[in-house]
Amino acid sequence: MEFMKFEKVKDGKYLKNYELTYRNKAGREKKYEIVSRRELAGIEDVGGSPSGVSIVATRGDKMLLLHEFRMGVNRMVYNLCAGMLEPAESLEDCIARELYEETGLRVRKINKILPPSFAAVAISDTTTYIAFVEVEGNLEDHSSENEQIEAGFYSRQEIRQLLETEPFSSRAQMAAYFFSIG
Repeated sequence: MEFMKFEKVKDGKYLKNYELTYRNKAGREKKYEIVSRRELAGIEDVGGSPSGVSIVATRGDKMLLLHEFRMGVNRMVYNLCAGMLEPAESLEDCIARELYEETGLRVRKINKILPPSFAAVAISDTTTYIAFVEVEGNLEDHSSENEQIEAGFYSRQEIRQLLETEPFSSRAQMAAYFFSIG
């Protein structure tokens, strides 16, 4: 594959749309669309820097899941606590802030932060960290008026049932599955 041209086609408030022109392996010119959360100067910037974190949180033998309305799919889905890094914010501060804003909980211990991974590899260059944390405190809603989030802790058995009957984001589904069999 040979990239030939890189052009921004729309500049939204949160997402920037780009069109990539490339030559495929048969030598034909093709176009591909992607979105990014960042301003990209060129093809060399695609996938360049992480924009946020997804948090796999546990308390004792239960896992935290958010049941939240997601505008992009027009429904409630089970998801991980997650959010975007603010300018000059450390990853650890982002984890603490997002947990508190979405659930009222505090980080007791960060067990592991995985290197950034692509969040939606077919359509976006967005990369996020995945953090595995232990949490403490009481569930409280500190989310914005633009979010509908119901946070809860679920046992392995409860998660096994949810996985069979409820819609999930892919990362939350994978994390919940491995928690449920652990």
